[in-house]
Amino acid sequence: MLKLCSCNVTDQIQASVQCRFPGSPGPFAFRRRSPVSVSCSPLSRLKLTPVQAVLSSQQKEVAKVVKSGSGSLADLLRLGSLAEDGLSYNEKYIVRCYEVGINKTATIETLANLLQEIGSNHAQSLGFSTDGFATTPTMRKMHLIWVTARMHIEIYKYPAWSDVVEIETWCQSEGRIGTRRDWILKDVTTGELIGRATGKWVMMNQDTRRLQKVSDDVREEHLIFCPREPRLAFPEKNNKSLKKIIKLEDPAQYSRLGLTPRRADLDMNHHVNYVTYIGWVLESMPQEIIDTHELQSITLDYRRECLQDDVVDSLTSPEPIDGTETVSEHNGPAREDADCPQFLHLLRVSCDGQEINRGRTEWRKKPAR
Repeated sequence: MLKLCSCNVTDQIQASVQCRFPGSPGPFAFRRRSPVSVSCSPLSRLKLTPVQAVLSSQQKEVAKVVKSGSGSLADLLRLGSLAEDGLSYNEKYIVRCYEVGINKTATIETLANLLQEIGSNHAQSLGFSTDGFATTPTMRKMHLIWVTARMHIEIYKYPAWSDVVEIETWCQSEGRIGTRRDWILKDVTTGELIGRATGKWVMMNQDTRRLQKVSDDVREEHLIFCPREPRLAFPEKNNKSLKKIIKLEDPAQYSRLGLTPRRADLDMNHHVNYVTYIGWVLESMPQEIIDTHELQSITLDYRRECLQDDVVDSLTSPEPIDGTETVSEHNGPAREDADCPQFLHLLRVSCDGQEINRGRTEWRKKPAR
């Protein structure tokens, strides 16, 4: 049994390298017959290294914030903050090694998760709920949640491991039935624009799982944090985020059948998180495209929520020339642009064919590395 002398935890940590074990023999020759006492040098005798001094200073600041109740530890450590006008939120993020894929760059799922994280941090910084995705007090009283209706993401350059990305996001009203959020992604080192995204959310009753119009009370809770004039990540006329996705009909040229949600795919709203759909869509992409191209843009329309017991089929075919109503293996001539191929996608319930999600992707040749 190891006996510690009566010194506080900070003293023990700071003095750990100066603790001595009386009567201790050579390394690894431990004895169990008698208790071992540890004597800690007094704190006054310790000399802090520069790193320890910085940590000590940070600990004091953390203690001050927590004690005053002026913010959380996460707020202090997070590399994000509201803009001066309070109408948008910026956060820097370092790409981790486990977030890169076969191209040695961040995957599209990583970036989609990051968009979700930054958007949630924005909502949290405004005082919205942390037990749901940006739910307001009125929404919590009425058991209402936000569900994703549409996502459009364009990536112009994928960040690599250890790259620092800065993301700006803001939200605004989207008609009477939902809300929208936009993002702009930049490389912190170069200031280069590396991506843009926009998404639309609608309101659903958590008990009945039915969609519901956004009430005036909820709208008022949101509007005070929205830009006074519409601000869009894609202000261009007829941009790709507005393009309608036609339904992909059977038989598709490529498919991956029998996909099942993992427990880890479910989010706090008890259904499959929208980022999982991106992975399922890509599962049915032809391997020759994956080997030679990288995803340039993806648009997803969410038609039905997916639950844990659902079994999903992923279907993919090249997108037809504009003007064709449907596309399958036997109808609708496909695009011939080999350098920038475009595909249509469909996720459906395996047993009855219910449409879960329809998507559209554009690809470009992988850059030389």
